[in-house]
Amino acid sequence: MPPGLAKIIVLSVFVACYGLALSRKVKIAYASLGAAAVLIITGILSVSDAVLKAVKWDVLGIYWGFMMVSFVFMQSRMPDLIANRILARVKTEKYVIFYLCLLTAFLSAFMENVGVVLMMAPVAISVSRKMNSDLFDYLVPIAISSNVVTTFTMVADPPSIILAMETGMKPLDFYLFHGRIGLGTITLMGVMVAMATLLVQFRGRRNPVNVAPEAIATTKGATWLFVLGVAALAIGPEFGVRPGIVGFGVGVIALIMGRSYLKEMLVEFDWNSFFFIMGVFMVIYSLNAAGLLKDFADMVVHAGIDNPTAMLAFLVWISVALSSFMDNVPYTILMIPVCQNLAAAFGIEAWSLLYGMLVGTGMGGNITPVGATANVFACGILEKNGGKVELGRYLKVSIPFSVAAVLTCHILIQLIWL
Repeated sequence: MPPGLAKIIVLSVFVACYGLALSRKVKIAYASLGAAAVLIITGILSVSDAVLKAVKWDVLGIYWGFMMVSFVFMQSRMPDLIANRILARVKTEKYVIFYLCLLTAFLSAFMENVGVVLMMAPVAISVSRKMNSDLFDYLVPIAISSNVVTTFTMVADPPSIILAMETGMKPLDFYLFHGRIGLGTITLMGVMVAMATLLVQFRGRRNPVNVAPEAIATTKGATWLFVLGVAALAIGPEFGVRPGIVGFGVGVIALIMGRSYLKEMLVEFDWNSFFFIMGVFMVIYSLNAAGLLKDFADMVVHAGIDNPTAMLAFLVWISVALSSFMDNVPYTILMIPVCQNLAAAFGIEAWSLLYGMLVGTGMGGNITPVGATANVFACGILEKNGGKVELGRYLKVSIPFSVAAVLTCHILIQLIWL
């Protein structure tokens, strides 16, 4: 097939896939798997590449395994205890949402975002039930809070790790670098502003919280499995253990622990989100393999922007836009040398452009329900619990939050690094 025709087909399939997914008119799994099927049937994507190269089995293994853990965690009543302790210390509902999001952001700075969302989801469900509130107003803010810290630490998200590996940055360089505050410190300021927007957005949630501490009987096994599983995710790669193996392992243990609910655990698992992500991996892989991302990089180089300030703004906000729909890992790998070459052409250090690109691609995934894996899974949990994902309502929360974070970081990068 001629390369030009392949690009047209891939781009058309990509747009159709995400259009259907955002509309929620059909099951999102049908949208992505149907798109992947078209790519395979047309010969653009081979079955072997789809299975062995495109699909990130580690992500799917983590999701399946920790969803199983979440189920037994819920049955242990530990989320009820955590919810009770939070509600007993907070007097107004808007602060309940705020503190849950703050805890999520903190944990996500050091742990896999999806794992944190799956850990916090049972707590959010329990709190929303106790408050008799819409679960949407808990799960969506939690999901976007897990993604806003992607550049706070070197290990918060794969793009940060990729930047460190490609440039030789060390963990502490994220906070103080070349005598100036680093990307992590800048991100922290952006996160603080974003969190403040939640208080503004939920300012009307003044329902009083009058909950007394309760003696809730819990079992500790699922909690320990969660903690040990997360620890294994953190240190496993140092010993050659793949994250997907850790996820699958804790999932099997969870099935054994919850064997009396075995059928329920397997049937109620969010297969819709699981297969959607699987199909999306194939679509994004094809987008990259067809050369469309390289075409974009070439377009940036030849865009005719002759001002570093304008280029920084362009890189930040185009990265936000693109990351609302695509995987940020291949984008980051491709754009690092582009940023370095652009900086050389301008006669400036590359850090400002690298930081701007990374902030945009890291936080931009928050914009849409399908822009980040954590968002997809949070919305799946919401729908499994009877909620509805409305794009307009989602954007009303995600856009102010994300724009506030990115804009703060953009301004600071401009003032400090350019």
